[in-house]
Amino acid sequence: MTSQVKTRVLLQSKRLSIYLVHYPEGHRVVPHIDMVAHGRLYKLNLVLKQPRSGGQFICERNIFNLIGRAYLFRPDLYQHQVSRIEKGNRWLLSFALTTP
Repeated sequence: MTSQVKTRVLLQSKRLSIYLVHYPEGHRVVPHIDMVAHGRLYKLNLVLKQPRSGGQFICERNIFNLIGRAYLFRPDLYQHQVSRIEKGNRWLLSFALTTP
């Protein structure tokens, strides 16, 4: 049995949310677009710990990608996913900002 993703909410407000997320070995994130009720959604994901194998972030279009460790993108506009984590764990600090 594959372990579940564990998400800790560090901050949650109307416009800004910050999460610490643990993705275990064997997990993957299927291609998707995040829905928002109104406004624009921006995400800044900082990869704190990369798995030894797999777990690559794939996005149709990034605003920027800093050496595979920091990604700024629009999850409400562009499809994104994470490949299957073959070995190890993936830790992510995620900042989500909704603007009017």
